[in-house]
Amino acid sequence: MASHPRPLLLVAALLSVAGASGRTQAPPTSRPLAVVAELDGIIHPISAEYLIEAIDRADTAGAEVVVLTLRTPGGLLDSTRAIVSRMITSRAPVVVFVGPSGARAASAGFVITLAADVAVMAPGTHIGAAHPVSGSGQPVDETTAKKAASDTAAYVRSLAEARGRNVALAADAVLESRAFTDREALQASPALIDFAAPDVADILRQLDGRTVRRFDGRAVTLETSNIEMVQVEMTRRQRFLSAIAHPQIAYLLMTLGALGLTIELWNPGAIVPGVVGGLCLLLAFFALQILPVSTTGLLLVLFGLALLILELKVPSFGVLGVGGTISLLIGSIMMTRETPGIAVSLGFIVPVVLAVAAIVLFLGRLALTAQGRPPTTGVEGMVGAEGRARAALAPDAPGRIDVHGESWRAISREAVAPGAAVRVVAIDGLTLLVEPASGASKPQS
Repeated sequence: MASHPRPLLLVAALLSVAGASGRTQAPPTSRPLAVVAELDGIIHPISAEYLIEAIDRADTAGAEVVVLTLRTPGGLLDSTRAIVSRMITSRAPVVVFVGPSGARAASAGFVITLAADVAVMAPGTHIGAAHPVSGSGQPVDETTAKKAASDTAAYVRSLAEARGRNVALAADAVLESRAFTDREALQASPALIDFAAPDVADILRQLDGRTVRRFDGRAVTLETSNIEMVQVEMTRRQRFLSAIAHPQIAYLLMTLGALGLTIELWNPGAIVPGVVGGLCLLLAFFALQILPVSTTGLLLVLFGLALLILELKVPSFGVLGVGGTISLLIGSIMMTRETPGIAVSLGFIVPVVLAVAAIVLFLGRLALTAQGRPPTTGVEGMVGAEGRARAALAPDAPGRIDVHGESWRAISREAVAPGAAVRVVAIDGLTLLVEPASGASKPQS
C-alpha cells in the first residue's frame, strides 16, 4: 500500500504517545509509521483495553502497520474476543509477534496470534494449548466442557480459515491442547504463522513490499522501508491495575487483607490494621473479578482463617489450628489451579500460608494473654493497689492516703498508723476502703 501524506496526523500521534506536551513540535514528516505495543502478562480486561487503545492510536495516526508483541500464558476468552474484534476492524494491518526467543503465546494468546493479519514467531517460542476452562475456575460437567470446547474450536477454525491458516491444527490446539514450536507452526501445510523473525526491526524489514490479505478479503501491499516506530506504553492506571491483577499479587492482597481485619477485630481502635486490611481486600476483590478464581478455593481460604481464629478461643489441643492451616493451603492451591498458566505456584503459596498461620496464632496468643492480665485502670485497676497513709486511720476516723500519686479519702476497719503501707480492697464512691498492706484480712467487694 502506498504511503499517504499525513503530517498533521503523525504529529498528533507522536505527541499523544510520547506525552510531549509543552515541547516544541517536530516538523511534519511523510515517513510511514509503525505503532508498536508490547504485552507481557495475562489477557484480561486491562490488557485488552491497552491493546485496543494501541490500535485506536494507529488508526488515528494513519499508521502503516500495528505490531503487537505478545508474551502470555493465556487469559479470559471475553477479553480475547474483544481484542480480536478490534484487530479485524483495524484500518492498518495488525502484526502479532510472539517474542523474543523463549516466549510463548498460549491459550488466549494463540487465538490472538491466529487472528492477526500477519503472525510472526521468534526462534525458540511456542504457541497453542488453547483448551478452554471454566471462567470461574470451577470444575464443570462433561457436557458443559464439551460445549465450551466445541464453541471455542469453531471460533478458532473461523479465524484460521479467514486468514488462510491450518484449520485442523488450530482446532487441535483447542480440542487436544496441542502446542507448536515456531518451526512446527511455520512448516505446517498450510502454516499457522507467516514467517519467523528475531525482533520487530526484522519484521518490518521482511514486511516491506509484502502483500497482506485482510479479514474482509482486501489485499494490501505494505511499504515499511525507512519506517518510523512509535512505542505505545501502558498508562500508569493500566500498569497499576495490571500489577494488581497478577495472581500472586491478588492472593497476597487477599491474605494480608484478611489478616489486617482479624488484627483489628482483636484490638478494636488500632485503626491502621483495619484500614490497611480493608484496602487490601478491596483491591483483591477487584483482581478476583478479573482473574478466573475457584469459589470453592476462596471459601476454603476463609474457612481456614476462621478455624485459626477459633483455635485461640476453643481448647482443641491444636486440632483447629492444624485444620485451619490445611484448609488455607488447599484453598489457596484450588483458587487458580483450574486455569493453566496463571496458577499461583506452590513455592509462593506454602510460605505465605505458613507465615499467615504463624502470625495469626502468635498475635492471638498475645491478645489472650493481654486479656488475662489484671486491669490497671478504672475501679478494677484501683483495687489491690498499695499506698501510704498520710494520717492515722480507724473505722470511725477517715483519713487520706496517697495511691498512684494521688490523694484519696480512705477508711479502714483496722487501725492504721500514719505513714503505714495500706492496700485498697474496695471503693465506695470517692472513698477507698483499705487495710494494712501486711494484714491478713480479705478484700471486700
